[in-house]
Amino acid sequence: MIATDLRVEGIEVVYSDVVLALSGVSLKVGESQGVVLLGSNGAGKSTTLKAISGALEPEDGEVTEGSIVLNGRRIDRLTPEKIAKMGICHVLQGHPVFPQLTVEENLFMGAYLRNDKEGVAKDIEKVYNYFPALRPLRARRSGYLSGGEQQMLVVGRAVMARPKVMLLDEPSLGLAPMIIESLFSTLKRINKEEGMSLLIAEQNVSAALSVADYGYVLQNGKVVVEGTAKKLAEPSVRESYLSAGGKGSTQSYYTGMRDRS
Repeated sequence: MIATDLRVEGIEVVYSDVVLALSGVSLKVGESQGVVLLGSNGAGKSTTLKAISGALEPEDGEVTEGSIVLNGRRIDRLTPEKIAKMGICHVLQGHPVFPQLTVEENLFMGAYLRNDKEGVAKDIEKVYNYFPALRPLRARRSGYLSGGEQQMLVVGRAVMARPKVMLLDEPSLGLAPMIIESLFSTLKRINKEEGMSLLIAEQNVSAALSVADYGYVLQNGKVVVEGTAKKLAEPSVRESYLSAGGKGSTQSYYTGMRDRS
């Protein structure tokens, strides 16, 4: 079995040929590793995940410099479908479900690339063990679930794909503190028990670092500091880059203009 090795190497991302969203971003995610991207709203976290999963094109975004490599193969020129088949699953921000489908139908949608029926059935049960609250709701249309239940469902749906790397964009967004604590505890279990690598973009620093082996802080589309979870939890780092008034607290999505000349 090939160990998971995801490398983002000096990428630049530009939207609409003008807006420079990322500049020289590099990071890596290893086998069974939990990695976090920290930073304020607009720092470039979501763009980084979209660059990895191939989801930039609908927003007129493009990787214009650098490369993204999974297990020695460059993927930044591939379609989202091909990237998904290679083992990268992207859980988008805002817990998007298929609202007209039941909880269980949503979970089966996560396994659409698989043809091992027995394995899929076992993994459905595994998801219910990770998220017991979903079991009694298995026949309910997912559009009627609470925000916390929907977030459990989209993570469970991603587990059904058996990815090598799960990308999660702001999984704590809009959730109550108790739900956040439970969700991140379960993400840590999934990481350890499934051997699934996680790359989590988050503004909730405490929650993110609870599952992290390593992390990166983004500011204005650039990595400004990186290190172990212990290092990123240090008061000096949090005060400088992760506090409401720190250097990395910019709320602007705009990070630069590409020279058109």
